[in-house]
Amino acid sequence: MKGVVLAGGLGTRLLPLTKVTNKHLLPVYDKPMVYYPIETLARAGIEEVMLVTGGNNAGDFLRLLGNGKEFGLKELAYAYQEGHGGIAAALALAEDFADGDKIVVILGDNLIEKNIRGGTEDFARQKEGAKIYLKEVEHPERFGVPVFEGAVPVEGQRPKIMAIEEKPKKPKSQYAVIGIYMYDSRVFDIIRSLEPSGRGELEITDVNNDYLRQGTLTYEILEGWWADAGTSFQSLLRANNLVAKKRASKSD
Repeated sequence: MKGVVLAGGLGTRLLPLTKVTNKHLLPVYDKPMVYYPIETLARAGIEEVMLVTGGNNAGDFLRLLGNGKEFGLKELAYAYQEGHGGIAAALALAEDFADGDKIVVILGDNLIEKNIRGGTEDFARQKEGAKIYLKEVEHPERFGVPVFEGAVPVEGQRPKIMAIEEKPKKPKSQYAVIGIYMYDSRVFDIIRSLEPSGRGELEITDVNNDYLRQGTLTYEILEGWWADAGTSFQSLLRANNLVAKKRASKSD
């Protein structure tokens, strides 16, 4: 499998911090934010990664990350997104890089405490389709929210997902679809079939719902903490504090 890190966007919610740099280059404790999703992929055993970015600071990623050798990668490729058309539009730029392989996609501002290697290995064995990660959160209305058949997940039980609702005003569960997605090669055909949402973007939730309708979407519940670091000053601070606490616990 190959990996894709999506690190575009204008970062307007973090102005003025992002006035002269991409939000994914902002520091989270002792590393630039973008290091964390790349390390997540590397720890999962993925050695070929593409980073998709855009805007005026795209060249800074190449100067910072180089060829990816620092992360143990065999290849770190780059793609430039003109404008901003949503997560799915950014992912479409990775089609040639994927070259028919399955891919693991992670948003450049998503940090996790633990490893997704088990999930990636499970998806490698999955014949077709997609896999998403879910996490119970305090404010699910900010994210894509799964609607379960019957009860919500508990230990040892994985109820079927009936639908995924994008930023619902009244969420039907406390779970969010986090920014880690796994897809087979059909994802690019699905993206080509999408129509822009009311926000004028190609929504990744529409991609996931397409797989859901085909009966080929599986899911995992993420263990440990998850931080969506690039959505607000509060989320950026929380990510810094979580990483600092993790570092401190390792040094004790």
